[in-house]
Amino acid sequence: MKYILWLIRIIVGALFIFSGVIKAIDPLGLSYKMKEFFEVWGMFWADPYSLPLSIMMIAFEIIAGVAVLLGYAQRVFSVLLLLLITFFTFLTAYVLFSGKIKECGCFGDCVKITNEETFWKDVILLVLGFVLFLFRKKIEPVFNQYVGTVLMVLTVIFSFGIQWSALTHLPLYDCLPYKVGTDMVAGRKIPPGAQPDVYETIMIYEKDGVKKEFTMQNYPWQDTTWVFVDRKDKLIKKGNAEPKLKDYTISDFDGNDVTESVLGQQGYTFLLYVRSVTDIDDANMDKLHVLLEDAEKNNVPFYLLCSSTKEEAEAFRKKNGLDKAIIYTFDGTVARSTVRSNPGLMLIESGVIKGKWAPADYPQNMATATGK
Repeated sequence: MKYILWLIRIIVGALFIFSGVIKAIDPLGLSYKMKEFFEVWGMFWADPYSLPLSIMMIAFEIIAGVAVLLGYAQRVFSVLLLLLITFFTFLTAYVLFSGKIKECGCFGDCVKITNEETFWKDVILLVLGFVLFLFRKKIEPVFNQYVGTVLMVLTVIFSFGIQWSALTHLPLYDCLPYKVGTDMVAGRKIPPGAQPDVYETIMIYEKDGVKKEFTMQNYPWQDTTWVFVDRKDKLIKKGNAEPKLKDYTISDFDGNDVTESVLGQQGYTFLLYVRSVTDIDDANMDKLHVLLEDAEKNNVPFYLLCSSTKEEAEAFRKKNGLDKAIIYTFDGTVARSTVRSNPGLMLIESGVIKGKWAPADYPQNMATATGK
């Protein structure tokens, strides 16, 4: 039994640490997923707490995983771990069987697995967690109390520190579609050789109060005893004829699409994404103003892509000395994936992303931004 418990501890502990760390590099991703759950459940009052809850949950995953491996305070952590796994199993079951949430985001944006795989993973974890709970008194710590406590304190510091870094700057590793090096012009086009979705037309007829579905090859068009009810298109093969960046659209405030004209420019272009002017990190705006002036001297376009109203965008531009920036409108949800911070600065060269910065890291001038 001793070796079985060790094997379970390694599996559960390693999986929790991996799951926590992979989400800790981008805690905002989990907070957005929490908001999605809150909206589906009608818990709009909980939206402001999504980020603090995300930070705490991610930290606890890492801390609990390390505690299981170290055998530290198992009488406490085995109970907390079992409760957390039970909660995760409920969430993944809800995602799988309700169909109201596209994906649970259990491994963040870096590791994608299906909802069914996620659910059964949690079911297995629930069984293993229950075993650890039942035999918690038999789990002995790897180190003495002093060393174990020091390691746990370091784990706590790491768990919150890595998230602080991601929120202050940008994620340590970018798993989003708009990572540095992405060609946004090519990404908005359908890939060569892509296959479209394949649909089959289903004809619904009724006879003697019984409805039946037919295909276009066998529907009873000559039998007048069958009465036509409806028709629908059924997806029989999912294709891949969709651009990777299909939702990326820049418009002016009259609704005209200007995406191609912005991304298609040769040379460097700055894009400042502002999801909301009311909930914004206004640090280093003076540095941003200097960068705008330097960009103008070098004939580099500087666009302000705002998800707020035209009046709010204009007021934001004037307040922060960005009068020479060209304002366009941009979807706030898509802006979350372009640069995680609000605002977030992006430098592109002929449509290819060359750099991304949070307010704490705005480049001082064109030379710093381009590295030239």
